[in-house]
Amino acid sequence: DDARTMAEAYLSSLGFSDDELHKIKLRYGNRFAPDVEVKVKPYLQWLLELGLADLEVRKIVVDFPMVFRSRLEETSKPVALWLRGLGMDDSQLAKTITKSPQLLG
Repeated sequence: DDARTMAEAYLSSLGFSDDELHKIKLRYGNRFAPDVEVKVKPYLQWLLELGLADLEVRKIVVDFPMVFRSRLEETSKPVALWLRGLGMDDSQLAKTITKSPQLLG
C-alpha cells in the first residue's frame, strides 16, 4: 500500500527524499512505523547533540534505520559513553558512529 506511516511522513517533512525513504523501508523490514515521539524524534535529537552533522544523521538513518528499534537510554547512550571513555573526541565519535551505526544497537 502507498499510505505513508507517521514515521515516513515525519522523515519526509525533514527533507528525506522518496529514494531515501524507500531504502529505509527496505532495510527496516516489515512496516517502517516506529513511534515518532518516542523513538524517531529523541534519536535524531540525540545524534545531533552528539555533534553529528545533519548529513551524518541522515546517513545513519538511511543506512541503519534499525537504530529506531534500539533502546536509546539502555543501549545507544551507554555505547557512546563507552566510546568517549576510549578517548574519542566529538569528531572521532561522529565518524565512528556514522561509519558503523550498528554500534548503537
